[in-house]
Amino acid sequence: MAGKNNALQKPVTLSPELEAVCGKGPLTRAQVTSKVWDHIKANNLQDSKDKRMINPDAKLGAVIGKDQISMFKMTGAVSKHMS
Repeated sequence: MAGKNNALQKPVTLSPELEAVCGKGPLTRAQVTSKVWDHIKANNLQDSKDKRMINPDAKLGAVIGKDQISMFKMTGAVSKHMS
């Protein structure tokens, strides 16, 4: 799957909302994922009962929506903010 890895390493442009969470782009998709998780952990946004569920704060909510979201759906929501 070499092609897939290259996509993760290619820098992408971030929306202003995503930059508020991750910092200034361009960043690779792998860096974005890592920084989104840093933000989730730093702000204790994982649901205490179900760690797969994320409770977005205002910054992250601007990217993925205000409602609780599963970590699997979150990736797709974050992708919409990268180009």
